[in-house]
Amino acid sequence: MNDAALTLENITLDYRTRESFFRHSHRRALDNVSFEVLRGETLGVIGGNGSGKSTLLRVLAGIYSPNAGQIVRRCDNIMLLSLQLGFDPELSGRDNALLSGVLLGGRRVDVVNKLDEIIAFAELEEQIDDPLKTYSSGMRARLGFSVALKMEADLLLIDEVLGVGDVRFQEKAQKAMLERINSEQTVIYVSHSMNTVAQLCGRVVWLDHGIVRGLGEPGEILEQYRIAQQEDQGRLHVWKA
Repeated sequence: MNDAALTLENITLDYRTRESFFRHSHRRALDNVSFEVLRGETLGVIGGNGSGKSTLLRVLAGIYSPNAGQIVRRCDNIMLLSLQLGFDPELSGRDNALLSGVLLGGRRVDVVNKLDEIIAFAELEEQIDDPLKTYSSGMRARLGFSVALKMEADLLLIDEVLGVGDVRFQEKAQKAMLERINSEQTVIYVSHSMNTVAQLCGRVVWLDHGIVRGLGEPGEILEQYRIAQQEDQGRLHVWKA
C-alpha cells in the first residue's frame, strides 16, 4: 500500500503576462516539480520571494491548474488555510463563519456543528451576530483564523504561521496550530522561518524560481539553502560596489 497522501509528477505552470497592449509573455512559476507527501508527515517548503511556494499551494488546492504534469491525490479533502476567505462585511460574524467554512471545503452541516467551537475560540460570543463591518481588524482576523483552525482536512496546506489579534491571542493561535501540526495531520507548511521549519518538519523541499533545488532531511536542505542565500548576498554586495 502506498503511504503517500499526494504525489506530484513533473508539475509545470506558466503565467501569461501582458508586456504591452499587443504583446504577451509567459513566466514559468513551477518547472517540473516532483515529490511525494507521506501520510501524517509535515513537509516544509522553503525558498525566497518569487520562488513558487504560494503558487505550489494553490496548485495543490486546485485553485490553479498546471500546464503539464500530474497530481495523484490519495486523500479526500485538501484545505488551504486562508484567513477571512469569502468574508462579506454586510453579513453577521456567524453567517461569515458559516460561509467561510463552506468555501474552505467543509460541508454545511459540519460547519454548523462547529460554529460554537469557532465562536468560542475567536472569543466573539457577544459580537457574533453583529455585522462584520462593525468588527475591528483584529476581531475579523480572529474569526477567520478560528474558522480555518476548526475545519477538518486530510491534507492541510499552510502558508506561514498566522499572526492574528493581540499578543495574547497570537500565542493562543500559534499553540493551537502547533498542536495541529504535531498530530497525525498531514501538512504542507510554507515558511520563511528556517528555525520553525527545522522544528516542525520531517522533510523539506527547497524551491528556487519554480525548480526543486533540494528535497530531504531538514538539517541538510536548510544548510544548503543558507549557503545559497549567503552566496546571493555576496554577489549583491559585489554588484552594488
